Amino acid sequence: MAGDHGNVHVVNSKQLWETKVEDAKSRGKIIVVDFTATWCGPCRLMAPVFSDLSKKYDILIFLKVDVDEVQEVTTEWEIRAMPTFLFIKDGKQIDKIVGANKADLEKKCHYYATNQSGIDLHASKHVSSSPSRCHIC
Repeated sequence: MAGDHGNVHVVNSKQLWETKVEDAKSRGKIIVVDFTATWCGPCRLMAPVFSDLSKKYDILIFLKVDVDEVQEVTTEWEIRAMPTFLFIKDGKQIDKIVGANKADLEKKCHYYATNQSGIDLHASKHVSSSPSRCHIC
């Protein structure tokens, strides 16, 4: 994961994950997580997009988790394909995108950056899916 990470925090342990989630909860912040893998082509394509969004929407907390490095977190959040982007508020998933869907990721980041309550009035726990993804199982 070389290169410019922008305001993306790379999570490399379950302990760091828990610290970041607790910090976001205490500050009332929404987390955007990129579950990725070094061997995943669509993940590499989305990395600069995710970095740019982290600079544009600094009100959100952007985390990157390598599914091979932090398997406990990957399993706990039931990640089955990469990239998967989760939106988390108060330690709970509020939205999800599966696959390399740049337009959907941009739209959701904008929505949650301007609506910090994290309540999506149109679709609670909505899941978007894109054909550009790599599977773990």
